[in-house]
Amino acid sequence: MDLHDYVRILRKNWILILIVVVGVAGGAGYAALQHPKYNASTQLYVSVRTEGAATGDLVQGQTFARQMVTSYADIVGTALILAPVIQKLNLDTTSAQLAKQVTATTPLNTVLIDISVVDGDADRAAKIANAVAVSFTDAIQSTLEKPTGGNNSLVQVTVTEPAAAPAAPSSPNIPLTLALGAVLGLALGLGIAVLRTMLDTRVHTLHDLEAITSKPVLGGIAKDPDAAKRPLIVHADPRGPRAESFRALRTNLQFLAVDDGPRVFVVSSAGPGEGKSTTAANLAIALAETGARVALIDGDLRLPRVADYMGIEGGVGLTDVLIGRIDVADALQKWGGSNLFVLTSGRIPPNPSELLGSTAMDQVLAPLGDYFDYVLIDAPPLLLVTDAAVLGKKARGVILVSASGETRKQELTGAIRTLETAGVDLLGVVATKLPTKGPDSYGYGSYTYGMTHSTTGEITTVQTTGNGKSQKRRKRATA
Repeated sequence: MDLHDYVRILRKNWILILIVVVGVAGGAGYAALQHPKYNASTQLYVSVRTEGAATGDLVQGQTFARQMVTSYADIVGTALILAPVIQKLNLDTTSAQLAKQVTATTPLNTVLIDISVVDGDADRAAKIANAVAVSFTDAIQSTLEKPTGGNNSLVQVTVTEPAAAPAAPSSPNIPLTLALGAVLGLALGLGIAVLRTMLDTRVHTLHDLEAITSKPVLGGIAKDPDAAKRPLIVHADPRGPRAESFRALRTNLQFLAVDDGPRVFVVSSAGPGEGKSTTAANLAIALAETGARVALIDGDLRLPRVADYMGIEGGVGLTDVLIGRIDVADALQKWGGSNLFVLTSGRIPPNPSELLGSTAMDQVLAPLGDYFDYVLIDAPPLLLVTDAAVLGKKARGVILVSASGETRKQELTGAIRTLETAGVDLLGVVATKLPTKGPDSYGYGSYTYGMTHSTTGEITTVQTTGNGKSQKRRKRATA
């Protein structure tokens, strides 16, 4: 994924990321508000007495101190050392409990012992540390390492740095804890968002389509909640942004149709409900607006929709022509005031694929391709039946419709593979149901267009912005 993908993930999942950040930071804040702990430290130096010692004793004592300093550190946490501390300071605890507060370490290759004590009270932590140091010194010199015969111990323990009451608690570090909580929450939120995006196999943006196929993206149609009520948006709202997007699709299709030969195109999709029929109908109306002769054929002989969308009678249509009951010229119905003619599906046959792949279908398309500038065939979904691939062999190619947020990438890939296997050209892809808000939103750009009202002499200029909202401005027309 590139930087644009990560930005889109951030915009799309910012609420999730914010919740995780707040949650982790809140937990860190709660931990930071717990009782503070103070750390007091003292340091001991282990050496060998040289006063009055024979040479052999001196060497033996030095070697012994170096070898045993690690073992000395382990003794610090025992009852031998801690019991006198508890008695001296009158602590309400046991040796085992106090041992959890005391830590003794020895720096590498030294004869030093560092003793640290953690306690909720700063003064008490320092007192315990100093008392442990005194108790340890007494135990080593008077008990553990005292020679027989009453002589002084060759090992001497000296406190080099007494413990002092710390001015600030060692834990929790509130700023650091909150910062780590925020960073951890952000990382966790981003990780969840990226994983969620990677597991989402649906097509959302034009960028997703470009990643699946090298064929051009011919256009993007925004989602319309009222699409079921007004499927023919180019006719119902000719100045709306969605109508303009179909005109942009028309322009791109005209660039694809520059070669000689019949301009017969099949419109299909990977699965049902992706908007192929409304795309074919609105594209046909947009093409007819330019003065071109356009034929719209309902080639979906299983679940036809064109007749309902166009508001015409669908009892007689393509199936009647294919079985020879009626001539194609008589089955075509003129629609609107432009040169748009519609051939409905007719009655649903028991053998749609055989009819669409028959020689009779060739005989229908041949004269239509010669007479009309554009012939658009609405075909069934590619992954359900073979009808679209059969029709694609008889046309210039297939225009594949993909619904944002609904079509899965593997389904679109499977539809493209079906066309490749059948030897049918994929001319391009059209994205439908694109969101108009949010990170996956589809912008129409910015454009203006004018419409003159002859009765008032005013010109209404409609300025449409990327968010799909239109602003109307009126001015008096002048001669």
